[in-house]
Amino acid sequence: MAALERCAAILLAAGLSRRFGPADKLLSDRGGRPLVDHAGETLASLPLARHVAVIRSGAPALRAILEARGFAIVENDRPEAGMAHSLALGIAAAGDADAALIALGDMPQVPAVHFAALCARVEGPHPVAASLGLDRVTVPAAFAAARFEALRALTGDHGAQGLLAGAATVAIDPALLADVDRQSAARRAHA
Repeated sequence: MAALERCAAILLAAGLSRRFGPADKLLSDRGGRPLVDHAGETLASLPLARHVAVIRSGAPALRAILEARGFAIVENDRPEAGMAHSLALGIAAAGDADAALIALGDMPQVPAVHFAALCARVEGPHPVAASLGLDRVTVPAAFAAARFEALRALTGDHGAQGLLAGAATVAIDPALLADVDRQSAARRAHA
């Protein structure tokens, strides 16, 4: 079991938000705060080994929000290389953590208790723990250090989904796994 104090949070917030439109979705308003601040606040509330956020280069507003929450910032100067590149950068910043908890900046509703449960499930026969909602295994997910090399070797925009087969699962209400990809979703979430 990876104790929270030995688990590093990696918040992926470097996407290009192509489906969202010209505005930066992570800065869109949700309840009077930027969307990314919700996931940042939740992760920052946990006593993790470290808090790392991977953002696009040249995103000072994102940097300021996440640094204010105590995140170490890693800049991705090639966001067009896909989520896997951001993930590799985050894993490189995880240091000597026993596990890495992967979270997305556009998933504002995942509760702290779920993140903590994912870290707790990463152990011996289960080097990966993933979220289970509506019969779908997905991120957020936690990976033992033994899986860091496989995470660094990923390519493209599919992230770690391919590494979730056989993962231990932590059930969650599927509604809490909703991510904001389009402006219409942001407007509904704000309402």
